[in-house]
Amino acid sequence: MASRLNPYISFGGNAREAMEFYKEVFGGSLSINTFGEFGAPDTESSDKIMHSLLEADNGFVLMGADTPPGMPHNPGDNIAVSLSGDDADELRGYWTKLSENGTVSVPLEKQMWGDEFGACVDRFGISWMVNITQPQ
Repeated sequence: MASRLNPYISFGGNAREAMEFYKEVFGGSLSINTFGEFGAPDTESSDKIMHSLLEADNGFVLMGADTPPGMPHNPGDNIAVSLSGDDADELRGYWTKLSENGTVSVPLEKQMWGDEFGACVDRFGISWMVNITQPQ
């Protein structure tokens, strides 16, 4: 898979409703994973969306999730740019440059879903997420 860049929206508990709406608007296929599916089955947020991906037939890609408990949700500040793919060297290179002189909130490392993932805010205040898909 080639690396791709797309918006990633954080929602205040209504990610499923929002992403289903965007699917109606743009068409395509929507995949949804909950926090319960990824290791938090017995929590109040187990049915909330940890990650969703809408891939429209025209090539548009939109990702979204519910803001995890304990993290602030600030409408207007709730969009990040997501870089994802399986070219680990390319994506690590982007990560290094984007996080330099910025603030890392999640170090780029293996996560519970099996991929490498990191989140940072670059020196210009832009939120970035990098996900390196692992071979299966």
